[in-house]
Amino acid sequence: MADSIITITEDNFDAEVTRSSVPVLLDFWAPWCGPCQQLNPVIEALAEELGDTAKIGKVNVDDNRDLAVKLSVRAMPTLIFFGGGEEKERVTGGLNQEAMASKLKALA
Repeated sequence: MADSIITITEDNFDAEVTRSSVPVLLDFWAPWCGPCQQLNPVIEALAEELGDTAKIGKVNVDDNRDLAVKLSVRAMPTLIFFGGGEEKERVTGGLNQEAMASKLKALA
């Protein structure tokens, strides 16, 4: 995982997402999920592209079931975009890097 990608858990969700001063993309994934594995390189490239202008976080649903349930994540991969600490949009499945970057930039 790229250095600029944050592992999000229930313990750091509030600090990293709710109180973030920049837009946040959370990728809800599971190790056994093939489409999630295919999306990983795209997420890593996005994190490199955006640098400090946005946060990219990954939530392993196997390790963070309570957080996935709290946010009503029922399928993987699920991408949730946050702006101002609030959920603004979600996409089940994947998006290309350009589409994800565009959504994050619109929330800045």
